[in-house]
Amino acid sequence: MSTAQQADINAQEQRIADIKTIIADAEEVLTATADQAGEKVASLRARVQTRLQDAKVRLGHAEALLVAKTKAAAKATDTYVHESPWTAVGIAAGVGLLLGVVIARR
Repeated sequence: MSTAQQADINAQEQRIADIKTIIADAEEVLTATADQAGEKVASLRARVQTRLQDAKVRLGHAEALLVAKTKAAAKATDTYVHESPWTAVGIAAGVGLLLGVVIARR
């Protein structure tokens, strides 16, 4: 998996986590205002609940897409390693060497 692919996946995971937090906060606000009376409040609550349901559906689709992308990237990496095992070993050794040098300097 390339660095760009991993960065894209990490960014998508962060967006999904942020959306989940927003949905949880909005549901908490709805629960906290459940005893509020008035036509405007009831209308607003209904609209927010509808939008939250829509957001949950879209979030489910985004999570499914992220899982599919992650699996595809893992499969591509696996295929590359099987096709070029010595190259993969060389890259891993080089990365390990660089990490060792960086850690040793600290």
